[in-house]
Amino acid sequence: MLFFFDEWLLDAAMELIRRRRRRRRNGYNNTISLLLFFFLVFSSRTSTSTSCRRRTVKHLSTTTPSSTPLESRITSKVIVISIVSGILTGLVSALVLAFLVRCIVKYMRQTPILKGPVVFSPKITPKSLHAALGNGIQLLGSDPNGKYYKMVLDNGLVVAVKRLGSLEGSGSPETSSSSKSVKRRLQKELELLAGLRHRNLMSLRAYVRESDEFSLVYDYMPNGSLEDVMNKVRAKEVELGWEIRLRVAVGIVKGLQYLHFSCETQILHYNLKPTNVMLDSEFEPRLADCGLAKIMPSSHTAVSCYSASESCQSNRYTDKSDIFSFGMILGVLLTGRDPTQPLCEEAASGGSLGQWLKHLQQSGEAREALDKSILGEEVEEDEMLMALRITIICLSDFPADRPSSDELVHMLTQLHSF
Repeated sequence: MLFFFDEWLLDAAMELIRRRRRRRRNGYNNTISLLLFFFLVFSSRTSTSTSCRRRTVKHLSTTTPSSTPLESRITSKVIVISIVSGILTGLVSALVLAFLVRCIVKYMRQTPILKGPVVFSPKITPKSLHAALGNGIQLLGSDPNGKYYKMVLDNGLVVAVKRLGSLEGSGSPETSSSSKSVKRRLQKELELLAGLRHRNLMSLRAYVRESDEFSLVYDYMPNGSLEDVMNKVRAKEVELGWEIRLRVAVGIVKGLQYLHFSCETQILHYNLKPTNVMLDSEFEPRLADCGLAKIMPSSHTAVSCYSASESCQSNRYTDKSDIFSFGMILGVLLTGRDPTQPLCEEAASGGSLGQWLKHLQQSGEAREALDKSILGEEVEEDEMLMALRITIICLSDFPADRPSSDELVHMLTQLHSF
């Protein structure tokens, strides 16, 4: 419409010029009129073009005389709706972009599930591990988490291998996803354990993942576990004096002290018991399987009498829960009893080892709880009675009443000079 209107104005102007030339009169006035006419035509064209290009801006600033209040309200609503929809679109786009970036970063940070041997010791090679695992290996023992084997590498190095039970489930997508998550967490935990260096911790030398099973390689401990040794003591096959038993207790609590206070991030054992305390040729204790119980499937772990009540009832585990487990081990070293046997439960009048010891302590019969095979000199007996009091404190039903591993090191080392 604008184009045809402009052409009409131009034709009218040309016709007027032709008429003015034919008449040739009133020259000066006619010239002025002609200039005014062209000025009006040019002004109209410029005003119309500017109005088409900047309609939105003009509506935002002022309302033209020809616009009605209804048109102004409609235009304002359209502008508001456009602004709001633009903001909402931008927010949704930003949220979607942030979600995609987060998913990509999470995927890139995800720990890959490694296959084959992962070696942390220069004395072990992947080839020697594969060869030894394929040959006959000697079974040393087992627990709910797996089985222990003795293995000799081709270079003559003797190592202990713990084969964890299968981590696979029934094969459903949910179980498969959970199994992969457990494997990744287990790998991270194993790499963390491989970096721990302490005299009273079992050093992880390597691990092998085959299909859905993990095999953990440790230094071989000639005397086996504390459970094995105490069973031999009860069978009178081995004599274990008080000095050695106290040294074992001090070594265990020093290992806990390192885990609780010396690591960059506090590490809890979660499954401290005699089967996870290994003894070297000099009966120096080494803690095994530190932290593994917390990431293993529930079918691989079992609640034992060495577990604190809060970890069984409310699934709440702290460093004081480790202290309770240590108190149970110290009680076993002092009494020589197996807390899982009915005789011990009967002696405790249906209660726990801690309640039984506390009852004897309050009745003045604490000496009756001590292992008769280690009673001897009066000085040692006094040390054992002091250690019995420490045991009762560690076995308190209230975690806050139990000492820390740092405090226990000072308590036990004051009993005897090694």
